[in-house]
Amino acid sequence: MRDMDNKATTGVEGLDDILSGGLSRRHVFLLEGSPGTGKTTISLQFLIEGAVRGERCLYISLSESEDELRDSAASHNMKLHENIEIFELVPPENLLDADQQQSLLYSSDLELGETTKLIFGEFERVKPDRVVIDSLSEIRLLAQSSLRYRRQILAMKHYFSKSGATVLLLDDLTADVLDKTVHSVVHGVVHLEELSPNYGPERRRVRILKYRGQSYRGGYHDFVIRTGGVTVFPRLRAIEHKTSFSRDILSSGVDQLDGLLGGGVSRGSSTLLIGPAGTGKSTFGLQFVDAAVKRGEKAAVFIFDEELELLFERMRHMGIDLEKMRDDGTLHIEQLDAAELSPGEFAQRVRTCVTDYDAKTVLIDSINGYQAAMPEENALILHMHELLQFLNRQGANTFLTVAQHGLVGDMKSPVDVTYLADTVILLRYFEAIGRVRRAVSVIKKRTGMHEDTIREYKISEMGLTLGEPVSTFQGVLSGVPVLTSEKILLPLTNGSLENF
Repeated sequence: MRDMDNKATTGVEGLDDILSGGLSRRHVFLLEGSPGTGKTTISLQFLIEGAVRGERCLYISLSESEDELRDSAASHNMKLHENIEIFELVPPENLLDADQQQSLLYSSDLELGETTKLIFGEFERVKPDRVVIDSLSEIRLLAQSSLRYRRQILAMKHYFSKSGATVLLLDDLTADVLDKTVHSVVHGVVHLEELSPNYGPERRRVRILKYRGQSYRGGYHDFVIRTGGVTVFPRLRAIEHKTSFSRDILSSGVDQLDGLLGGGVSRGSSTLLIGPAGTGKSTFGLQFVDAAVKRGEKAAVFIFDEELELLFERMRHMGIDLEKMRDDGTLHIEQLDAAELSPGEFAQRVRTCVTDYDAKTVLIDSINGYQAAMPEENALILHMHELLQFLNRQGANTFLTVAQHGLVGDMKSPVDVTYLADTVILLRYFEAIGRVRRAVSVIKKRTGMHEDTIREYKISEMGLTLGEPVSTFQGVLSGVPVLTSEKILLPLTNGSLENF
């Protein structure tokens, strides 16, 4: 039984989302992009989706052989349904024979007319619901002039529209002159792009240039081609994902840290952990993750910088068994390769963890690694803004780490996201009595009051331990404080305080 809804779903994960449901039936659409951007793969998924729904499908190829198409489908483990007809359009034999070519008429006149006749003839034989014509560059070459090309496309559009078929025209943009003729004729235009960064694999993105009488998700959307086909990652819009939840105060599991935070962090807020390398930003973030799991919630951790096995071993010595949490199903943790990941795909992974896995605490470690996956810093801010807004509106607590350049003194951040976070926790090294110490302070908290003190902390087998506020030093945050009293209380490994 045929599914003849108003929209023909494409079968491409994420593409129907940005198309507001799919392609309007009984219309002609253009799928354009340079060679290698995924046009053939998307068109095969489009036909397979129709065949699964009981529709008759036709693939008309003017550039690739049937064997090449079947090999392409097989490389993606796609099974071409019996409802899919492949018509390999080859020039008539007399046009390939130089001795039989016409001398009074241009051969292009005969070839264009013969090609159109063959296309329409096969269409009448199959009577399909979905059609793919690959590609328009061959028809453009046969037409030779823009006027003849436009007339030919118009004739094909009117013919297919009367038949009730949904048609996808492919264009590889290989013409010497960029001709926008088809853009004005077709019902919608889907544009594919491939970008080549200075390092790493190519990046691909899709954009809807036109869709008559239909709203769609504008802008660029990342997509990938992997075994199985194309997957599109729709650009995240936080405004579309508002939910209701109670803004409870959540504990970190460390009383002194909760005191510094004015009781804890509010549900549905974001926290930035910022400081130089080695100050324990990941440890602070994982402390909140451990507390969430102990509350009976699920958490998700995305690691850009550290090897997972090393992280498991390091945290196990501190009494936090991340590996057991993962095996128990309460923690989703994955190590990400910034060079292989697009920002759109990363946002989709985080989104899936929150909506499908129901993670209530998310740790991204670190923004430095995430920035490496971005071609432009400005885009990083926009992506991060939408992601944090989405997580906040889902009632999830987000923890971000940023490593600053330098160790003490005047340090610079690779990117300033402090204004995006609801809470900012600053970690610092400082020198005291011939030893390197570490101090923590809360610089900002939108959702309530917090201590304005600076506390020294230690990371040991006992976990994270904070001492009393440092009141006998001036200039701790500068890295070189001045002692103003004879004694200072510092936390020891066992949690007790040492007098100096």
